[in-house]
Order: sequence, then structure tokens, then C-alpha cells
Amino acid sequence: MFDKEDLVATILDQSDAVLIVQQVQEVLQSEQQQRRAFYDLIDEDTKAEFVNGEILYHSPVSKRHNDATGLLYKLMHTFSGMLRLGYVGIEKILTKFTRNDYEPDLCFFNQEKARDFQPGQVIFPVPDLAVEVLSKSSQKTINHDRITKYADYEKHGVREYWIIDADDETVEQYVLEAGKYRLVLKSSEGTIHSHCITGFSIPVRAIFDETANLTALKAMLGGA
Repeated sequence: MFDKEDLVATILDQSDAVLIVQQVQEVLQSEQQQRRAFYDLIDEDTKAEFVNGEILYHSPVSKRHNDATGLLYKLMHTFSGMLRLGYVGIEKILTKFTRNDYEPDLCFFNQEKARDFQPGQVIFPVPDLAVEVLSKSSQKTINHDRITKYADYEKHGVREYWIIDADDETVEQYVLEAGKYRLVLKSSEGTIHSHCITGFSIPVRAIFDETANLTALKAMLGGA
């Protein structure tokens, strides 16, 4: 992947740099027209994303995928709600970036952003934390989460990014530091401490195991 400054320098080194920029602008303008059409096309029953000028539709997920998403949402939503920290979205929250639109499996918006949300809102700003659960049935989806989204989340200031492998029952936690993601945890055991949701710490097993999840939930409620 090109560094932005290197890419700009490469273009400026070409004698037809102005023509290259004009062509890029034309393509991006066309993309924006397609993006507006995408907003008109999608509805609440469709899980889709707009990525680099292409509409990506998501296939049904496995039970493992659904369970991991639901178990983590239960804890994150409960904790955030008790302390009025912000808003936790699940599955079909369309988040708007400068070029692309993503629907993370889970996302968190701090209270400063969330206080302006409206009941009928369907397009949301860049989240503070995003969670993607890998779908191993599709290598394209894995590359999408690990490469495309990773880079876009990093460049747009998503402060924390979790990648969950529901099949291997592991979680990777990336935290934004000086504009770059740093891997702070990759594990199937132990405790994961959010850097974005203040005070939110849960056993990794609580994302994959119902019993561990209920134990963590009871501890959370007991400490309220």
C-alpha cells in the first residue's frame, strides 16, 4: 500500500500530472453519483456497503458469527447504557467515511456524537470503536476487513478496532496511536480492556461462551 506522500510525489513526477488528477476527479465524481443511488437502493432488510465505487452485499452469517456478535453486544450495550457513555450499534449501522460506507458488525459512538442521533437516522458518522467478525466462507470478506477497512478505519481516526475470528475464537485488538494502529492484544483467553469505552473490561471467553458471558454480565450488573 502506497504512503500518501509517496503517491502524491509519484504523480507530481509525471509530466501529465494535471491530466491524471483530472481523470481521478472524474472517476470520483461518478462514484459519488453511484453512492447517492446506493443510498436510495438500500433498506433496513439489506446489509450492504459501498466500497471504492462498488456495492458489496453480505451473505447470511453462520451461527458462530451471530453468537459472537450478540454476546459482545449484550455486554457492550449494557455497560455503555449503565454509565451513559454513548451508543452501541449492531449489524446494520451504516457509517459514512469520506469515500466509503461501512456497516460494522458492532460499533460504538461516544456520548458527544451520540447525543445528536435521531430516532429515524440511517446514516451515521465515523465511530470511535468498530468490531468486525470474520466470515471465513469468503476470502474477499476477510481481505475487506483486514485490508480495506483496516486502512480506512485507521486513516479516519477510528480509535479502536477489534477483529474477531469466531471459528478460532480469538480476538485482535488494535488501538490508534499517532495515526497508526498498534496491536495490543491477540488472544483466545485473558481479559480485553477497551481503550475507547472507559472502564469496559471483559474476559475474552465471554465473547464466545454463553456461561462466561452470563458470569461477566452478572459481575457488571453487580458492580453498577
